[in-house]
Amino acid sequence: MHGIPTRAQGPRPATYVPVLIDDGIRTAARTAPHRPAIGFGDATLTYAELDERIARVASGAHDGLQLTPGVPAAVLAPNCLEYMELVCGLSAVGVPAVTINPRASATEVAAMCGDAGAQALFVHPTLHDAVVEAVGGDVPHVIPIDERYEQWLRDASPRRPAVEVEEWDAFSIPYTSGTTGEPKGVVLSHRSRTLAFLGMASEFGTYTPDDRTLAISPLCHGGGFAFAAASLFFGGFCQVASRFDPEEVLRALAEGRTTSVFLVPTHLQAILELPPATLERWRPRELRALVSGGAPLRQATKERVIEALGDGMLYENYASTEAGSLTNLRPADQLRKPGSVGLPTPCTQIRLVDDAGNDVPTGEVGEIHARTPTLFSGYWGRPEATEAVFRDGWVTCGDYARRDEEGYLYIVDRKDDKIISGGVNVYPREIEESLARHPAVAEVAVYGVPDDYWGEAIQAAVTLRDGQAASAEELAAFCEDLGRYKVPKAFVFMDELPRNAAGKILRSALRERQGGPR
Repeated sequence: MHGIPTRAQGPRPATYVPVLIDDGIRTAARTAPHRPAIGFGDATLTYAELDERIARVASGAHDGLQLTPGVPAAVLAPNCLEYMELVCGLSAVGVPAVTINPRASATEVAAMCGDAGAQALFVHPTLHDAVVEAVGGDVPHVIPIDERYEQWLRDASPRRPAVEVEEWDAFSIPYTSGTTGEPKGVVLSHRSRTLAFLGMASEFGTYTPDDRTLAISPLCHGGGFAFAAASLFFGGFCQVASRFDPEEVLRALAEGRTTSVFLVPTHLQAILELPPATLERWRPRELRALVSGGAPLRQATKERVIEALGDGMLYENYASTEAGSLTNLRPADQLRKPGSVGLPTPCTQIRLVDDAGNDVPTGEVGEIHARTPTLFSGYWGRPEATEAVFRDGWVTCGDYARRDEEGYLYIVDRKDDKIISGGVNVYPREIEESLARHPAVAEVAVYGVPDDYWGEAIQAAVTLRDGQAASAEELAAFCEDLGRYKVPKAFVFMDELPRNAAGKILRSALRERQGGPR
């Protein structure tokens, strides 16, 4: 279907039960129906209430809207109480949820709905009017997530329809952020997600019925959703935040008895900019797993996090939407292995290969190829794109890395971001790590622009901390220890760096601004 690769199935045992995300929540509801499951603002749902609402979404989609199993429906909303029940309820009747970033334009939303062939769109009321105009009549059912949605739930049966769903069926279809091209729908199966949750429980140790997680990252993202859903899958409590405010996050971590939180590096950077007295006042006391992911976490930032918030709880998780979690750097290794993203997660195999497909020696740079149980099933409706990333059972990740003698992985850079200057390969991340240690630098992005002499000249876009100053000459001298050929030829000072809807820095936009497309 739609170019997604199928897998041979062996004979099933008589007691075969598919591994489904909805079943984890149903188990928690049967075990402890009155236990709080999910909160948003002042509202909280118990497991019994969440389980019933998921069932009503499932029956409303299948019996009411007559949605076809295997054909997607879309969810467009910021973080809200209804998000989890919608995605889980739709998938419970075989309807994968296309989780669209609410920061996407109405035109982009219409394009993603059209690409997926979405048969319904559940949309937050703040986004409703512009999106309805953009999608026109291309989406048969558009339901705003307000009182009309609540009435739709009340009209639906509290019993799940008898729809057979397999663990290899699509659970959700997040769209890639499109930093290197047109966004593509990433098909994630029930099996890959539940195995991801089991791996997270093993790695972080904070997903039990007694644990509490704070969900800050957007639920439309693969990582943001996974870290929230894992808590519910194991019967814990998930508090969903509507927006990111650094001081409010610290307060919630301190007062909410939170044991785990997933943050992206920009979140951590903003928290570290708070006054020292605020950091000390709201220092989290029960937090056991502070997981950073979504983008590289600078070594200088890691050291500041440990100093400000405490040792023994910081993890760096290297993952992608397509492959899921690939490596994890545990707290004990944060200072012992500077610059590393850790060891492969359970059941994950990683190869580093050269351009000819040969494994590179220890210490040498190669492109990451991975095999993992959390792997995606393919790109929705794009068999050629799917085939391009699957090679002999391995998936290409688009990143360059090296491995040390103990097997720890060090990401060198994105394949697309490599700079060839004077015939020499230069990797921006190494330069960014060096510049990030300068006390005046808040953020930095290094990229190449066309140059008649060098082929590509290295440039750096820099934002400075409030009240701090630094000159181009000072920054150039600061990173000369890397080797003069790696020192940027020019520095561009900016108020903020360009980002896509997922919050990732767009080096492509910087290249186009300064020197034209590469």
